[in-house]
This record gives sequence, C-alpha cells and structure tokens, in this order.
Amino acid sequence: MASKNQLFEAKTEFIGTRGVREYRETIPVWVNAGDVVLELGCEWGTTTALIAPHCKKVIGTDISPKCIERAREMHPDLSFEVLDGFDVKAALELGEQFNKIYIDMSGLSGYRSLLDTISLLMMYATVLRPEAIIVKSGALKRFAAHCIPWRSVSH
Repeated sequence: MASKNQLFEAKTEFIGTRGVREYRETIPVWVNAGDVVLELGCEWGTTTALIAPHCKKVIGTDISPKCIERAREMHPDLSFEVLDGFDVKAALELGEQFNKIYIDMSGLSGYRSLLDTISLLMMYATVLRPEAIIVKSGALKRFAAHCIPWRSVSH
C-alpha cells in the first residue's frame, strides 16, 4: 500500500466541457490577464484568438502543419506551433511556464477514449503543473458528473 507521501496529488483543476460552445464559454471565467496559456488542437486558431485578449500570452498548437499554416495566416499576431498533443516533452520544450491549458483534440469525446483523455490530463498535470486544464470531452464530462469523492467522517 502506498503512503500518502508516495502518491501524486495533482493541484491542477480539470474542467470538462462538451462541445465548442461550452469550451469557449470557459475563457472569461478561467483565463486571467497574467496567464500564459497553451492550446492543444487549435486547428485554425479561432479559440486561440478568443483566448488572447484575456491573457498575457497564448500559444496555439496542432499536429497538422496545414492547420498551423492557416492559423498563422488568419491570426498573424498570435503564436502557433506544430505539436503532437500527446508529446508532453515537446510542449515542455516550448519554454513557457503555462498555467492554463486548453485541449480540443479530435477523438477525446468518445466513450472509448476516456482512459486516453484521463492519461493525457495526468501527463500534463504532472509535467507542466498548470493551475487548470480545460478539455473538450463529452465522455469525461459525463463520467465526472457521476463521480463523488468519498470523505471519511472522523470520529
């Protein structure tokens, strides 16, 4: 049995959203003027551009070089990088201390992807240690809605 000192205790808040509307609604609530934000799966940079006015710095990333090229054309004043969202080391090598991470990656909403989504969230929480990760995943949101953390009653 692991002791409490051996367990990783994430201080990162995980915010599960379903759909683009909910994902974007979180921006004025979770993003603050001093934040440095990483967006994984930015596609053409639309959400990255919505995040930008609320924070100190934002970097949009996508696995597709074509998407990043288009994002740079559409939003030349913002930073975009080609990055595989599952490559946490590459995100670390961007050289920023990200305190908020937005994730909108294809395939994270299906029921069968729940474990992949949780693994991805824990990798980023462990390595980058952001204050919050906002993820667009209907499966995670449905699962979390049914989770109740048990609290022992001390006698």
